[in-house]
Amino acid sequence: MPKVFNWHLGRRMHFPYEEKHPKRQFAAVFNTNRCIACQTCTMACKSTWTFSKGQEHVWWNNVETKPYGGYPQHWDVKTLKLLEEAQVKRGVQPLWNSAAPHGEKNFYGTYKGLTLFEAAPSGEQVLGYLPTDAEWRFPNIHEDSSTKSEGGGTLGIDKSGVSLPEHKAWFFYLARICNHCTYPACLAACPRKAIYKRPEDGIVLVDQERCRGYRKCVAACPYKKAIFNLQTRITEKCIACYPRIEGKEPLTGGVPTETRCMTACVGQIRLQGLVKIDPKTGLWAEDRFNPLYYLVRVAKVALPLYPQFGTEPNIYYIPPRWVPRPYLRQMFGPGVDESIERYMTPDRELLAVLQLFRRDRRIIFRYELKEGPKVYETVVRGKPFTLYNDTVIAYGEEGQELFHTAVEEPIHERPKERYNSI
Repeated sequence: MPKVFNWHLGRRMHFPYEEKHPKRQFAAVFNTNRCIACQTCTMACKSTWTFSKGQEHVWWNNVETKPYGGYPQHWDVKTLKLLEEAQVKRGVQPLWNSAAPHGEKNFYGTYKGLTLFEAAPSGEQVLGYLPTDAEWRFPNIHEDSSTKSEGGGTLGIDKSGVSLPEHKAWFFYLARICNHCTYPACLAACPRKAIYKRPEDGIVLVDQERCRGYRKCVAACPYKKAIFNLQTRITEKCIACYPRIEGKEPLTGGVPTETRCMTACVGQIRLQGLVKIDPKTGLWAEDRFNPLYYLVRVAKVALPLYPQFGTEPNIYYIPPRWVPRPYLRQMFGPGVDESIERYMTPDRELLAVLQLFRRDRRIIFRYELKEGPKVYETVVRGKPFTLYNDTVIAYGEEGQELFHTAVEEPIHERPKERYNSI
């Protein structure tokens, strides 16, 4: 296999194809602290793309309750177990070397374990498994199922109480779509070369004319977002609503627009956009005031999902602050502690950028911060925190202002003679 550079792992790794990168990359940040599992995103995607015969079990977007939920069932637990067994067999310790100074190319440290490509059995390109039909039956299994608190009785309620940052009994919601990975496992596994990344935006698509339904991609994708259509007998997957990304959505005046799942989000957990890619290194090119670049590369609050798989996913998550850290480190890598600390006591710029989530359907390419007055100060977990009523301005692809919003939302009081709006 050729070797490619994976900046999530801080090293070069094996991949079936030579390294090649798009001009820009479709990417998004999901804030798990805000998700209420209303499934509005799920149904927005379903009603737009997967409502046809043969697609009954196809959910390109879904929201899972962790740690027990998953669609298909056990998708991550099974993959993690297979990877662990492969590493034990080869005598490899799956450790992160996070002590060394971090730079552009070892952003989270260096991963010493095997990736899914390096752990692949003989004759295969990727280590994976094909889910059974039964595992596709329940897209919201174990919804709102909490872990049990020791000493909390059958309901898991702890009489002594709990305090942040971690609860003794916990669950959280994980919204998922295709990660449109930099090194897609589905693409690597396809013997027909029917899967490709678009050079203009890095969106991963299936050429349905070439696909023969071998389901190698379904087995290989560690996130199980390549799904077999039982009617057409070919694989389908999230297409990142690419007509909207291309600016073909008439409701927004022909400018690049966020996907359906992003724009439908009630909890305002999602921010989607396009990041510039350095063609020489494959790293994100410096774009300081792109909100995604800021959240991932500058503030470091948004982390990849299971970076140890080696696919370099492009959907990033702000981890939930109340969940035990070892569980989160397995899921999001070694940057969890720093991410949560920064999120819980955000600085002035981070607090302003967080206001951009779901304020508009149009993709934000740049933001500007205009400072406002100090309105509040306190101490959060022993750290001073000051709130400023700053204004953040969002700009589109052509530099046009999309909107501006303040950190402090205005409070409107009804006049006494009109308490009831009816």
